[in-house]
Amino acid sequence: MLSSTPSQELRRLALSLVQPGFVGTQAPEWVLRRISEGLGAVVLFSRNIATPAQVARLTAQLRAENPNLIIAIDEEAGDVTRIESWTGSTRPGNFALGTVDDVELTESVARDLGRELHAAGVSLNYAPSADVNSNPRNPVIGVRSFGASTDLVSRHSAAWIRGLQSAGVAACAKHFPGHGDTAVDSHHGLPSYNASVEEIAAQALPPFRAALDAGVRAVMSGHLLVPAYDPVNPATMSRRILVDLLRTELGFDGLVVTDGIEMGAVTNLYGIDGATVRAVVGGADAICVGGESADEGTVDLLINALVDAVATGELSEERLADAAARVSAFADWSTARAAAVPTDRISGDIGFVAARRAIRMTEAAQGALPLKAAPHVVELVPTMNLAISKETPWGVATPLRERLPGTTFVRVQRDDLEPQSPVLDDLGLAPAAGRPLVVVVRDAARHDWMAEALAQLLRARPDAVVVEMGLPGALDAEVLQIATHGATIASGVAAAELLVGTGRV
Repeated sequence: MLSSTPSQELRRLALSLVQPGFVGTQAPEWVLRRISEGLGAVVLFSRNIATPAQVARLTAQLRAENPNLIIAIDEEAGDVTRIESWTGSTRPGNFALGTVDDVELTESVARDLGRELHAAGVSLNYAPSADVNSNPRNPVIGVRSFGASTDLVSRHSAAWIRGLQSAGVAACAKHFPGHGDTAVDSHHGLPSYNASVEEIAAQALPPFRAALDAGVRAVMSGHLLVPAYDPVNPATMSRRILVDLLRTELGFDGLVVTDGIEMGAVTNLYGIDGATVRAVVGGADAICVGGESADEGTVDLLINALVDAVATGELSEERLADAAARVSAFADWSTARAAAVPTDRISGDIGFVAARRAIRMTEAAQGALPLKAAPHVVELVPTMNLAISKETPWGVATPLRERLPGTTFVRVQRDDLEPQSPVLDDLGLAPAAGRPLVVVVRDAARHDWMAEALAQLLRARPDAVVVEMGLPGALDAEVLQIATHGATIASGVAAAELLVGTGRV
């Protein structure tokens, strides 16, 4: 047998670091070929998922090339779901769980999700978000966080990790060192977390310490600048953050994986190939390649960039080999963990139980419900960040119509509301004449147009019931308001039950 050349060995090491997505519900030929050549992982998104049985066939097809392959998914449950992207999540997200603040419930919901992922053949889940959402106008975290309290996020991050990993699926705490106190969406630009070292230690790091204590073996870096540690390099490519802080100070010796390397926060600065090299140089071990840029050409581009960086001296061969060894060690650990847990395809209704417990409402709403007749529902629809799949259904109108025949609804977006537009009058208020009006919003406090539209509707109909499915802020006692703390199907059902009188708070 001929031994591999040094160049072939470098390519094999580089290939093991890349964790690409792909298109299709079956594995493309190029993915299978790359796995046989040493690709260490793949990532599943909603474009790869049709049914549970299909996903199980897909993962079996992938593992036929390498039984030790890491099969990852970006499944937070809640608003960010892949496994239920086409139907909507039957489990509430982190913010709803943090609102209930029952760590046993959080652990149970994560375990239920873990059972589903384990049965589908997934071994690594890029979750939970351990970010403390201390900036209420944060455009990309929001309800993906357990809340704005560091202690609350810490205990629920740990509980979520325990629950998921008890079901045989490895967790991944993200987005290190904390994406919660930012005001820019890293899918498009580079956020900056402008806190002091002391503030970061007190506010952002405790959930990651709790995650490590709970046994997490993977941490995802955030694409954000943290000047207190490194005024030049984003965290994903900062040795001061990934090595000095995460590995040395916090004592983490597991796998460091990047957030999607195709995201604008880093590719706008360095290109996808340059960002990949800088991330590995800075201490990242695995490169997540999601979005629409995940194809064979992109994988080749990244492999060539890593090999060339070794040739030029920008990346040491020792660092490349160290990263590959960490990927291999994680693959061994996650494979063994999955094998130790029996497959359980039975999913309970714990998600709906949790969504019902997360509902909050004002006294005014309690006194006005249930609805006395079929309502007209106006859903004000924001443009969502790229972490949330466009096709994922949400809202209250559909589950309400199922429970209360005669319910009508309209969806209104920002572009529908031109100056002096009669849309709210014609499509919102007129159909609600003589009947109840329900207005559904999602992060109204963060979207000025939505807040203005809501105010206009309430001026005309102060008796309207408002259902907030994002961050609710302080509930106005005089408004008939329900807060679901997330926009999942489970949360929509819980709200609909209250509206028709079959649910309770």
